[in-house]
Order: sequence, then C-alpha cells, then structure tokens
Amino acid sequence: MLKKVIDSHIHLDCYEKNQQEQILYDLDTYHIDTLIAVSMNHISAKKTLSLAKQYSVIEAAIGYHPEQSLPSEDEITSLLRLIDEQQSTLTAIGEVGLPYYLRQENPDMPLEPYIDILEMFIKKAGELNVPIALHAVYDDAPIVCSLLEKYSIEKAHFHWFKGDKKTMERMIQNGYVVSFTPDIIYHEKRQPLIKQIPLSHMMVETDGPWPFDGPFKSQMTHPKMIHQIIRKIAQVKRMPLEEVYAIIYQTTKQFYLGQKV
Repeated sequence: MLKKVIDSHIHLDCYEKNQQEQILYDLDTYHIDTLIAVSMNHISAKKTLSLAKQYSVIEAAIGYHPEQSLPSEDEITSLLRLIDEQQSTLTAIGEVGLPYYLRQENPDMPLEPYIDILEMFIKKAGELNVPIALHAVYDDAPIVCSLLEKYSIEKAHFHWFKGDKKTMERMIQNGYVVSFTPDIIYHEKRQPLIKQIPLSHMMVETDGPWPFDGPFKSQMTHPKMIHQIIRKIAQVKRMPLEEVYAIIYQTTKQFYLGQKV
C-alpha cells in the first residue's frame, strides 16, 4: 500500500505543459502530498511562482542553478528582489550551488564568481530564515558547508548528494539533509550512502524532468518513482517500509513546511 510522500526537488516548470498536467492529475493516485519546485533562473522562478499560485500542492523555491553561464548583475539583483517580494509565500531558496559538472567541461573557468553568487543566496536564506536547496557535489560540498557555517544556516538541503564520508559526517553533524533520486535503484555505488546517512536526515526527490536509466529508461520522470526509492531505502537499511515512509515524510514536512506530522 502506498503512503504519503513529498517530492523534495523537482523542476516542474521545465516540463512540457501536457506533462505538468499529467503529473498534477496523478498526484492523488500516487499519494504525492507536495512538490517542492525549484527554479533555474529569473524566468524559471516566475513560472514556478505562477504554478504555485495555481496549485496548492506546489511549493516554490527561487534560485539560480549553477550549471550554466554566470548570470548578469541585473539577473541576480532581480532574483534577490523577487525573493524579498515573495518572502511571504516563498518556501525556499533554490536551486543554488556551485558548477561542478560545468567545470569538468571547462577546467579553466573561475570558481570564485560562482562562490560569490552562492554566498549572496546563502546570506539571504539566513536573513529570511528559509531553507536552501543546494547543488554541491564531490569537492564542492566542503566549500558550501563552510559558507553555510559562516552564516549559521541550519536548514540546508543537499540534493542528489555525492561526496566523501568526512563531508557527509560534517553535514549530518550540522543538521543538514540529503535527498536520493531514482538512480539509487540501479546504481549500486550510490547505495552505501543510504547505510551511512541516518534516516532522519533523508529526503527523496526526482529532480525531474532529468531522465533516468535502469527500470526508468525512456520514461518521463514522474514523482510516482519516489515510492521505488523509498522501497530501496527500506531494503538497504533493513527497516520496515511503513517506518521509512513515515520518517522521511515527517523530515521533509518539517524541513520545508515547518510542520510536524
């Protein structure tokens, strides 16, 4: 039997209109309680905010995804202004972080300007006391941890985290949360993290419309996939499925919506 779940990280505005409609139509069927919809840039943020105003199940986050060229000063100013204007309805700041994959393609690109932009968003999250959704993997994660510590940020969500055990332990000690995507179903090398991270610090996500392989190959990424993620977590942790559902749901609800189940 399916239990209530929350997709803690989805780019809903990046889906085609008919795909958005299908996902929203399916939510009750698959017991999807809430979608935490993150943004890529200013245009994306406006679309996401519009969706959140239309549908109560959508919670909007505003940010600038780091795996793209540097934004102009006007873009960053507009995003920060939008965050201030929408702070009464805004759920989080995100997706923000550092461009790990972009730097693999362009090794000579400077990192410092991206760090400066990220620091602006982290500072803003601290000022408004809202969660922040982060793209910070491998060697970038310790850099981001230091920035979060600088501003005493407690509600930090490292989505689709990939990194070393030392950094992971630092994140857990700071109270940060980590989310898993459908790739843990078929990527065994991701599964040791499930054993290492306490269930109370876990969330689940699709990162849709990002496509997945394995049993999801050629499928539209859909929040219903979250149920398979939770079953895998329960299997790896050797815990009762209902308990895993309940703890992950409670963690996500408390983290993003400030509500205890």
